[in-house]
Amino acid sequence: MTWEQAISVAALVLALAALVVGLIVLQRIRERGAKVDPLVSPAEPDRERASGPPAFVVNPIKTRDVDELRRLALEIAGELQLDEPLWFETTPEDPGVGQAREALAAGASVVVAAGGDGTVRAVATALAGTGTPMALLPMGTGNLLARNLDLPLDGTASLVRTALGGTDHPIDIGWIRPHRLSRAAGNDEDTAPESETDAAVGALTNAAGEHLFLVMAGIGFDAAMVAGADDELKSKMGWFAYFVAGARHLHGRKLRLRMRVGEGEVRPLKVRSLLLANCGRLPGGIVLLPDAELNDGWLDVAALDTRNGLLGWASLFGKVVLQGLGIRRDLPVSPSSIEFWRGREVAVSCDQPEHLQVDGDLIGEATAVTARLQAGGLRVRTR
Repeated sequence: MTWEQAISVAALVLALAALVVGLIVLQRIRERGAKVDPLVSPAEPDRERASGPPAFVVNPIKTRDVDELRRLALEIAGELQLDEPLWFETTPEDPGVGQAREALAAGASVVVAAGGDGTVRAVATALAGTGTPMALLPMGTGNLLARNLDLPLDGTASLVRTALGGTDHPIDIGWIRPHRLSRAAGNDEDTAPESETDAAVGALTNAAGEHLFLVMAGIGFDAAMVAGADDELKSKMGWFAYFVAGARHLHGRKLRLRMRVGEGEVRPLKVRSLLLANCGRLPGGIVLLPDAELNDGWLDVAALDTRNGLLGWASLFGKVVLQGLGIRRDLPVSPSSIEFWRGREVAVSCDQPEHLQVDGDLIGEATAVTARLQAGGLRVRTR
């Protein structure tokens, strides 16, 4: 065997070894990602479950077979000796807020959000602070909240049974208020909806102009990634479409921000992305904010940065992967960084308008945002 052949064989062996190690690591991440600790509610007085009918708020675009889902809901409600479920469907103009409010007015004992993250967020906006629980039938691309809850993974029937007969737990919710540029140059103010899509976004705000988020809000790279993943791409590739879209922005500019957490000092930041999180699990078993919990009473903040091009992004991805395996380690000299803070209120200002996403939905550009946590503001139903 010549030395060239020996080197080729050695390279092949190393490549195969790297592939095997990568597959093992990926499998471990997926296994850990599938194991979500059940919610443990803080001590609170026992609540008598409401006696009204369950209600379903269904996004017909996300639901493959609406008639079959309705039949299944009726059948399982009968098995559990519940009243016939109320049924509402979302529209482009109202993604679920109005329907959930109708369900509340009708005395619903639980409101089931059947759709993607936008439907879940809309129903949660209506139920926040009411004490009426929300249940989930995840049917979207990201299903971010569902991935952070101990929900059954063995089919729609199990999800419906959990939705109608599971256990209720209080969770925290985040509220974020963007300050947007109007069409008139130099005016920094919240703008009114200007299209049907914007009207749907407007329906998701409260009286103070705040948008609810259950998982995380983000400025920068993550928002650009959401903006780049169109519906056609998501329908073909699922949640992986976000990573494909993100590849287009790896060489984008950094953000220049000023951030204040609670009553702390104002920090100047130059980062790729800033995340405000209620919980930290993403698709694929990726744990981006390992300390973030749904009911810990804290808003977790993460600033992500990279240097040296693709080397920095590879380093950042490696850190996130290790976090998913329970390993948190930073080298003295590294081309990437992840910094964490915790608080109950956060204020951020930007040097120029930046894209803002909440729970995977792009809501526009903002020159500044203020965010706050509402501890125990929503009850959700799990196993």
